[in-house]
Amino acid sequence: MKIIRTALFLLFPLLIFSCDPAYDHSGWDTSKVQIARDEFGVPHIFGHTDPDVAYGLAWAHAEDDFETIQKTLLAGKRMLGRKYGQDGAAVDFFGHLLQTIEIAEAKYGSAYSEEFKAILEAYAAGMNDFALAHPEEVLLKKGFPVNTKEISAAYMLSLAQMSGADRAVQQIVSGKVETVPFDADPKGSNAIAIHPSRTDSGEAFLAINSHQPLDGPVAWYEAHLHSEEGWNILGGLFPGGAMIFHGVNENLGWAHTVNFPDLLDLYQLDINPENEDQYLVDGEWLELEKETVWLRVKLWNLITIPFPKKIWKSIYGPTLVTEQGTFSIRLGALERIGAPEQWWRMNKSRNFKEFSEAMSRMELTSFNTVYADKYDTIFYVSNGLIPVREPSIDFTGTVAGNTKKALWTGYHDFEDLPQQFNPASGFLFNTNHSPFRASGLADNLNPDNYPKSMNYLLRDNNRSTRFREIMPDTGTISYERFKEIKYDGQLPEKLAFRTNMESLFGLNPGKYPEITKQIEAINNWDKRSGTESEGAAVFAFVYYYWWDKFAENGRSWETTLTEEESVESLLAAKTHFKTHFGKELVTLGDYQKLVRGDKALPLQGIDDVITAMRSLPWENGMRKGTQGESYIMMVRFGEGLPKIETINVFGASNDPDSPHFDDQMELFLDQKLKPMTLDKAEVLKAAKEIYNPGGKK
Repeated sequence: MKIIRTALFLLFPLLIFSCDPAYDHSGWDTSKVQIARDEFGVPHIFGHTDPDVAYGLAWAHAEDDFETIQKTLLAGKRMLGRKYGQDGAAVDFFGHLLQTIEIAEAKYGSAYSEEFKAILEAYAAGMNDFALAHPEEVLLKKGFPVNTKEISAAYMLSLAQMSGADRAVQQIVSGKVETVPFDADPKGSNAIAIHPSRTDSGEAFLAINSHQPLDGPVAWYEAHLHSEEGWNILGGLFPGGAMIFHGVNENLGWAHTVNFPDLLDLYQLDINPENEDQYLVDGEWLELEKETVWLRVKLWNLITIPFPKKIWKSIYGPTLVTEQGTFSIRLGALERIGAPEQWWRMNKSRNFKEFSEAMSRMELTSFNTVYADKYDTIFYVSNGLIPVREPSIDFTGTVAGNTKKALWTGYHDFEDLPQQFNPASGFLFNTNHSPFRASGLADNLNPDNYPKSMNYLLRDNNRSTRFREIMPDTGTISYERFKEIKYDGQLPEKLAFRTNMESLFGLNPGKYPEITKQIEAINNWDKRSGTESEGAAVFAFVYYYWWDKFAENGRSWETTLTEEESVESLLAAKTHFKTHFGKELVTLGDYQKLVRGDKALPLQGIDDVITAMRSLPWENGMRKGTQGESYIMMVRFGEGLPKIETINVFGASNDPDSPHFDDQMELFLDQKLKPMTLDKAEVLKAAKEIYNPGGKK
């Protein structure tokens, strides 16, 4: 967006100086809501009703991370530009293009049940009341009050982004729309369920191990929600979430990982050369819907100015007009908005029948789901709101938007999706790899039995390959061995990166004497990613060296490093370590840090090991962990309530002044877990603080 100085004077009368609208406290009876903080500050929220709990969750989470929650809500309200200038306005434009608020307003009444509307209303009330009580923490006064439709729009925006809409828009704007890739950048999440028949204790085991960013709008927050109406669950959610996204209740639990079916289609329209607002469909010229939207952008941290932008819409969906052509986007995340209620019903499911009924609502747009319960059931589904497409049309790339045959209107039913129930192997897992390889080799699904238009990912990755190396095909395993598998930090014997890096291994130091130490470090490396490993540090440098190079030159990850390229990157590693550390080799813990406030601690893990960690350049030649191992939950289902252990990468609070800002870091780095419980009496007995929202802590 180009901004010329003269525009300031032309638009000055339109500057936004209006008074902020006032609103009243909700009047919620907070005596029915209890927040109990345990020794790590994790909130356990108790209420008479489910809405009481939703109100308490909003309040407790705002106490810990009000700033990030506000950013999520401002995105839903299309107000980020008013606070964060042009960067925020880009997100606002995305919301305008997808028309998330308009869709939420149109569909809200029919998309949600009355009982779930009460949950969203309670959450909004809690958030608005917190803002009234803490005006000094409000980022943008016009951002409050927030209403339930705006909250729903924020969910839609996030799920559309997770379905690939942001990538599609970026490719259209950048002029790179030949195809829209839905394969993932190397990253990961893990989910593992072990049937009681495969454990020495006769319990079902579940590992919930999503690899999210360590902070920001999609970083995990841990909470325990408990009402007298049967809502009793512990797990993780993102800022702005009104329920647990994955976790465990009294009877069952589940883990999500990101999956990659084809959820979105991109259409190129055939524009009338004599009328740029018309496009051809089945021999008929149709009119593009056109609208001017206003992006309110804060400039120089002083004033807010409205700038006009045009958006278009065709029968296929939101549309962008570019020099390369006119393109439309179509995805289910803009058609079905009920994902929050589906998650809530998953939260309250008491057995597999109720859980599968919740899943079959098909409102949640994507995500693998790995499930276990106390009734000897394990289950896996590669969930997705996948269109039923015309078989005669190739939807893998850009589609010709000139026929209604390409205009799908329905979606595959839940029963159509790849899924497995209690396989003979006794285990199910996903590490973002192919859904057709979720169990023992003899139990795996045949991708030929599913429509090719689903376009599921078919490849393995390093984590899935390594898991099969260390998960025994037969016999039983102990809970301690289960934890060892989950905490494995070694690459598999045969690497499964998208880039073939074999030339890096086995180089002859005699041929390249200037990098003898680097070659020997790689050749002698056991492929483990512990903090004391020099080989891991060299490999990490080389990996990120090519990561950056590929990003710069547009080279595909699907490539092979030549011997010369491997030597080039090892020379660069030598130079980097000598320049910043004064020596040719360093350990991974010297090179990569977990950073929070003033703490910077040695950090294990590299990309695509089971204990995955991705990092970015930080300071003094070091790297800072940014995505990977974060919130971890390990569960055993047997008699009574499930036995639960968890850890979060930093702590329960995002407030630097809180003792819980970083009090889980050392446990996290030592790969230790803290015991947790769903038992209300135990929680209250051990709680360090118990208070009502708005009450003195």
